[in-house]
Amino acid sequence: MTGSPRRPLRIGNASGFYGDRLSAMREMLADGPLDVLTGDYLAELTMLILGRDRLKNPDAGYARTFLRQLEDCLGPARDRGVRIVTNAGGLNPAGLADAVRALADKLGIPLAVAHVEGDDLMPYGDAGGDRDGVLTANAYLGGAGIAACLRAGADVVVTGRVTDAALVSGPAAWWFDWAPDDHDRLAGAVVAGHVLECGAQATGGNYSFFTRHDVRRPGFPLAEIAEDGSSVITKHPGTGGAVTTGTVTAQLLYETQGARYLGPDVTARLDTVRLTGDGPDRVRVEGVRGDPPPGSLKVGITRLGGFRNEVVFVLTGLDIEAKAALVREQLAEPLAGVASAEWTLARTDHPDAATEETASAMLRLVVRDPSAERVGRSLTSAAVELALAGYPGFHVTAPPGPGQPYGIFETDTVPAASARHVAVLPDGTRVAVTPPAAARPASPAPPSPRRSQGEGGAGESPAGHTRAPLGAIAGARSGDKGGDANVGVWVESDAAYAWLADTLTVERFQELLPETRTLGVTRHELPNLRALNFTVTGILGAGVAAGHRFDPQAKALGEWLRSRHLDIPTHLLQEVSA
Repeated sequence: MTGSPRRPLRIGNASGFYGDRLSAMREMLADGPLDVLTGDYLAELTMLILGRDRLKNPDAGYARTFLRQLEDCLGPARDRGVRIVTNAGGLNPAGLADAVRALADKLGIPLAVAHVEGDDLMPYGDAGGDRDGVLTANAYLGGAGIAACLRAGADVVVTGRVTDAALVSGPAAWWFDWAPDDHDRLAGAVVAGHVLECGAQATGGNYSFFTRHDVRRPGFPLAEIAEDGSSVITKHPGTGGAVTTGTVTAQLLYETQGARYLGPDVTARLDTVRLTGDGPDRVRVEGVRGDPPPGSLKVGITRLGGFRNEVVFVLTGLDIEAKAALVREQLAEPLAGVASAEWTLARTDHPDAATEETASAMLRLVVRDPSAERVGRSLTSAAVELALAGYPGFHVTAPPGPGQPYGIFETDTVPAASARHVAVLPDGTRVAVTPPAAARPASPAPPSPRRSQGEGGAGESPAGHTRAPLGAIAGARSGDKGGDANVGVWVESDAAYAWLADTLTVERFQELLPETRTLGVTRHELPNLRALNFTVTGILGAGVAAGHRFDPQAKALGEWLRSRHLDIPTHLLQEVSA
């Protein structure tokens, strides 16, 4: 660009998932100035839900709550000159764009609506045929199509499956007229987008140190993005929650896998991110470096996996293990023909408990099978028929029900050029988006700097060590990526990071979380953030929709890790409590 730098882009977020706070769009428009307001509605599970909707009605396939929000907000957004960019189009962005136009006509509001398409790769599989009953297959597109729509004057841009961060990087590229090879600037916007994409998780929601702030109703975040790609993460004045280096660090670590954050427009180097406080509820993000993107696109694939059902038996008082063993033996014959039967005993019981509930444990049976009949009422009824013939105190948490379909999520990659990324402008013109130049094969990243114990690690602690939970000094955030989980762990001082990097090895991680001992665990160091990021391969089975695990999205895996006890240098604990 030539001439004076343009003022920062002020861009906010009003949705982190399909089902987020319905009033957030209205609040973000009313509580302060914005240039662009984004909404992220798509998660792995959402694509399966929308896929099933589309089976019932080919005109469906988008997030309907977006239209409900827009009915109240279209006028205020238009009056304030706020552009709206959303991936609520899901599997049918053209259909949602048409619905937005119809809503604007009904309200008498002149509106330029555009959409982005080309992510839908159905039919997907070998030789153009569906593979193993694939329900949806969508490439993760970048922000270039969004930028093209905004350049053409769109007031509302609807997309399908783009990367979550593209909802921010696309508008930033439009605002500053960045070129596809402005990798550092694009990477800065991608990092800002990643912070914003999950809404209130950047302003104190789902935050390990939540007791430090009033998080009863966190406001939604916004970013002030500068022309050089740096940004300030903040929120509207007077809204709830908090924006601190801690809340931003937590979100940066969420659902990322390693220091190189691959995307369709740029590879953002998370190991170059620097965070500094910039006043109350303001955190500056700078120093982000970007590399060219890979030559491929991630593809999210969903399919129906079969049918599942579950029964939870309540075991109270004494002989818990024996009661559980009796139930398993009594149901062995009815379960003989079922493809998968998993038992889990949760010892929530306490000895000499003051209430019946705290004296009780939960025995959970989950069954899966290609046949709905095999896991239907006949099976759950067999469990309930034990009521007068089973263990003493027999009862279950819910009556028997029919088997329910479950989904499977998996990922693939395709050459970037194989997705027909198209921006459909407000006048109907179709503009093909050319993939950016891809990176050459990357050389191995240099090892992250490591501090020795002599620089403040465990070996230097003059007061010795104290047995305490890891969470006494460390925060964590965890989440799902298909069948894998990631756990980000961070601390608040250089001395604490030196200890953490030396202590929380993969082996110690697996020791603290025994469920991960037989799984692949990879550790990544992010010293600028005083953080470690762990990827646990396969812990979620076939993904959230399959309900493989008690916590199917691994949302609390990090909090479990924080609750585990180990020897921590006493002086580090004293620093936190001071």
